[in-house]
Amino acid sequence: MDIKLTPAVVRLLQAFLEDPDSPHFGAELMKKAQVSSGSLYPALRRFEGAGWIAGDDEDIDPSEAGRPARRYYTLTGLGARQAHLALAELSQRARPPASSPGWNAGPIAEGIRT
Repeated sequence: MDIKLTPAVVRLLQAFLEDPDSPHFGAELMKKAQVSSGSLYPALRRFEGAGWIAGDDEDIDPSEAGRPARRYYTLTGLGARQAHLALAELSQRARPPASSPGWNAGPIAEGIRT
């Protein structure tokens, strides 16, 4: 399954890769990746379908915890490799060609300040 690298998906992959071994729940991912639930949950379903993440329901008693059980998502080994490859490929595609004007203009190109 191909994962389309929308800006929201890129930010989600970056959020997972910040701490690839830790489980993350929806609200945490929305905050980290600055995405809405309308972008988050479809992406998580695609990631899970592709084997990039594994989802597990929290084992709590909602009445004791005072909140609903969360679903935690953990990046798989396959997911970590595919996410790195996808983001590296995106970075390569977005890189300007070495022949483009200004490529060797030095640290501060005309009109651009760093």
